[in-house]
Amino acid sequence: MPIRPELKPLYPTNWTELSRQVRFERAGGLCQRCGRPHGHHLQVLQGGRWKHPDTGHWFNGRGRRVSPPDLIELLQVRQTKVSLAAAHLNHDPTSNRLRNLRALCQRCHLLHDRMYHLAQRRLTLRRRLALGDLFEGLYRAGVPPLGEVAPIFRTGV
Repeated sequence: MPIRPELKPLYPTNWTELSRQVRFERAGGLCQRCGRPHGHHLQVLQGGRWKHPDTGHWFNGRGRRVSPPDLIELLQVRQTKVSLAAAHLNHDPTSNRLRNLRALCQRCHLLHDRMYHLAQRRLTLRRRLALGDLFEGLYRAGVPPLGEVAPIFRTGV
């Protein structure tokens, strides 16, 4: 995953080498949570199930072998390319000890950072509302802006 520009100073200068070591030397090019192989195009289903490209076996989001999907589920299969990233287990980019780093695929990395992403989503929403308040006036739920007539909805006509 690319590093956001404002966070770049928190990473060490040898981050690319450290990340490569974690992803390929230590983890062998596999996600350390679900086992997805880096660089492969996989068939995936909702909920994290995926088909191994070499063996054809299906695995769940934790890397455990599961029964293959039925015909209806197979209609929902989509393709994705796996990309590994080095993730900080304690969410602190200044803590770069090897025991704090794991190689995770994009799905597992997003799940690992879920609380951070939800907080960012909330901040973005609040920022948009604040800009609306600043430039467009206060929001009034269910009340039309001044000069507009509220639509009348009739039921049981």
